[in-house]
Amino acid sequence: MNGVKPPFLAGFWSFTLYSPYMSLENMTEQIQKKLSYAPKFGAKVKFDFGDDGIIFVDATQDPPVLNNEDDESDTTLVCSMETFQKILDGSQDPNIAFMMGKLKIKGSMGYAMKLNAILED
Repeated sequence: MNGVKPPFLAGFWSFTLYSPYMSLENMTEQIQKKLSYAPKFGAKVKFDFGDDGIIFVDATQDPPVLNNEDDESDTTLVCSMETFQKILDGSQDPNIAFMMGKLKIKGSMGYAMKLNAILED
C-alpha cells in the first residue's frame, strides 16, 4: 500500500493504532503502581473520565483496591483522559489544570491535595 492509508480506514488507523493516549486499563495500572510506593492514603477516590470510564480507588484497604466501578468516594476528580495522562507523565501540573478548569474536584480538597503529591512522584 506504499504508506497510503485507504480513506475508509483513515480514522481507524489514527485512533486505534496511533492513539497517543493510554487506555483506562493502563491508567489503572499506573495509579496502582504509584500508590504501591506511597504511604497509606486512607480514602476512597474516584477518577471520572466521563464517557471514557472511571477508576475507583479504595485506599482505606492495604493494599489499595482499584476497579472501574462507579462506587461512592470521599473525593472525585473529573477530567479528560488526555489531561489525566499528562498529570501522570508530569507534563501537566494538577494545580494548573485545576485553575484552568481542566480538572474539577468534588468532595474533600484535602484528599485531592494528598493525591496530588502521590501522582506527581
